[in-house]
Amino acid sequence: MYLETPPRLIETKVFSTMPDKFRRKGVRTDWADANRPGIATDSFIEGPSFDKDGNLYIVDIPFGRIFRIAPAGEWSLVIEYEGWPNGLKIAPDGRILVADYMHGIMELDAEVGRIKPILTARNSESFRGCNDLHLASSGDIYFTDQGQTGLHDPSGRVYRLASSGRLDCLIDTGISPNGLVLDPTETVLFVAMTRDNAVWRLPFMKDGSVSKVGRFCSLFGTSGPDGMTMDAKGRLFVGHASLGHVFVFAPNGELIARIKSCAGPNCTNVAIGGESNLYITESSTGSVLVADISGLNS
Repeated sequence: MYLETPPRLIETKVFSTMPDKFRRKGVRTDWADANRPGIATDSFIEGPSFDKDGNLYIVDIPFGRIFRIAPAGEWSLVIEYEGWPNGLKIAPDGRILVADYMHGIMELDAEVGRIKPILTARNSESFRGCNDLHLASSGDIYFTDQGQTGLHDPSGRVYRLASSGRLDCLIDTGISPNGLVLDPTETVLFVAMTRDNAVWRLPFMKDGSVSKVGRFCSLFGTSGPDGMTMDAKGRLFVGHASLGHVFVFAPNGELIARIKSCAGPNCTNVAIGGESNLYITESSTGSVLVADISGLNS
């Protein structure tokens, strides 16, 4: 995973933890029964994304909730609805888009606490379970349709919903496609394939299709890579859902740093805040962690 220099270790600290008043202790849900069998789940947070005022939005999948965390760390409930919000991204114009495992692609109006569907099916066929999404500068929405796919059923899908309304299936052989992100040139899409324990690299052809898809990096563990982000230098930050780390890869695929959780092992999603902080959802404890990543530039 590295050539000559071992990856540097970056520590984390807790930015904010879900208050007890929001935890649903002792409550069973269908989502937790299917995805975390036998594990007490009073919350499962993912999907961090910042608005223009520095508020951090996150989702709580099993209980259909979306929260806003103020810059000082205070939590407020934006909406609770009948759904399983999984991924969330805030567009430059302020639109809040949600990949909902139950419904598809949704749009949240945080001011009035209302959520509405944008895309719920393809050719009259429901999605298997949308997981995460990424917004291109053009307004196109890239999203993963993971469902319960894995090595036993490598049929997960990656889609592009163009701003014109056209929907393209870029790949339909994914092994549990999860987080995804475009490179700075927007000519390559990286997709975390959780049950393959790898990140796939999808180069775009001139017609917008993908070809020569390959594994950018491989990992290990009982789960796999989950949410991802990339900085302006093309460094890929990969949250791992069972190893308690975010792994940082150089553009050539070399592991250059590991960011260690100070809480639990489920580092699910990541977001860069400002220029030098990485925020991480640690889902088993309902905590948002923060790491100073300015040292990567030295």
